[in-house]
Amino acid sequence: MARVVILDYGSGNLHSAERAVRRVGAEVEVTADPHAALEADGLVVPGVGAYAACMAGLLSVGGEKIIGSRLAGGRPVLGICVGMQILFERGVEHGVETEGTGEWPGTVDRLHADVVPHMGWNTVRAPEDSQLFAGLDADARFYFVHSYAARSWQLDSGLPGQQPKVTWAHHGEDFVAAAENGPLWATQFHPEKSGDAGAHLLENWLRSL
Repeated sequence: MARVVILDYGSGNLHSAERAVRRVGAEVEVTADPHAALEADGLVVPGVGAYAACMAGLLSVGGEKIIGSRLAGGRPVLGICVGMQILFERGVEHGVETEGTGEWPGTVDRLHADVVPHMGWNTVRAPEDSQLFAGLDADARFYFVHSYAARSWQLDSGLPGQQPKVTWAHHGEDFVAAAENGPLWATQFHPEKSGDAGAHLLENWLRSL
């Protein structure tokens, strides 16, 4: 049974993520303990709310160092919602720029859409060779709640055999809905709130550990 840590850095949604990952067959712990987070088979970085607040919480527990250390050792990390956004270089909310972890180049900013936030179910366009979306139909729907997103993807290359796989969704404009980049995977939507499709996706992630 895979051991997964849900990183507790003060962001909400911890326990729904915990239940969802446990339901698909993992042994799960919610903690900010660096040793546990580094030694687990997989680390989930959830996030809801404001980018700046999430980054402040992450820095307060040394979360950026935990993520960096895991990735340097090829250890899987899954970011969810704002937990995905903080993987980019920066976020801009209400004109305020906040530095992210910088694992991926690019900026997270406000979606250009008639209705914001983007809240509800939406389809995505995943690459054919995606591991994260393997076995899911093209019309599978996932649950989104966000006003900000990465509206472009700027990392063109990766390690040999680890070219980034980027999944897109549309709400007013295209935005990055998910990414797979070596051991670092992330989703803008909430798999833990996405029913059977979300459970299947989490199972795919567990199989990759």
